[in-house]
Amino acid sequence: MSDRVSALLAGSRDTIPMLVGAAPFGVIFGTLAIASGIPAWATLALSALVFAGSSQFVAVGLIGGGVALPVLWLTTFVVNLRHALYSATLLPHARHLPARWRWPLAFWLTDETFAVVEHRLREHGDDMAGAWYWLGSSLAMYLNWLLWTTAGVLLGQSVPGLAELGLDFAMVATFAAIVAPQLKKRPVLIAALLAGSVALAARGLPYKLGLMLAAVAGVAGGVLAERSAAGAPQEEQA
Repeated sequence: MSDRVSALLAGSRDTIPMLVGAAPFGVIFGTLAIASGIPAWATLALSALVFAGSSQFVAVGLIGGGVALPVLWLTTFVVNLRHALYSATLLPHARHLPARWRWPLAFWLTDETFAVVEHRLREHGDDMAGAWYWLGSSLAMYLNWLLWTTAGVLLGQSVPGLAELGLDFAMVATFAAIVAPQLKKRPVLIAALLAGSVALAARGLPYKLGLMLAAVAGVAGGVLAERSAAGAPQEEQA
């Protein structure tokens, strides 16, 4: 077996726990989209062309509420801003790759793949084996998401009333579990407190604009807190 195939399979293998965790969300997204009146082909197109779970859930809620397209685009853009931070973190490892690699890997970059790939690249470097490892993780997550979205679409078409069961709460619980261990870091804690406070204060705004404002406030607060923490040791040395 070649080194490339070995790295590709290793990336897929190391992503298996993430695949298991993402499976329920794919099913829930598919069922909620169908229950919201979105056609099956459009639901599958969202997973194939957007491939961003949190933004897709937000989009389903906004589409169900009949919002204008500019509001939909802007809200999902803000929700996905964290991917710019992921890309900035991985850029030093991807700078040497040709564009035919960087473009698809950027599209397939998710929270789960970032966690797996960043650890691997940090530990073993950014050679071409790392690129094939990254590709393996990306393809595994992408195909897994499409598979379980399809399962959700079929389930939503055959079992009416699933949207009334509150299945979308599973996404909230999982994101809370992801964030909770990170709260020991001061910038993350500040970002979470700011985002939560703004979301609570602005929950009455139409078109889920409160979510957009909360995301902006959380990102801005976290960045400022991190810069402040990075500058503190330099001031002490001076």
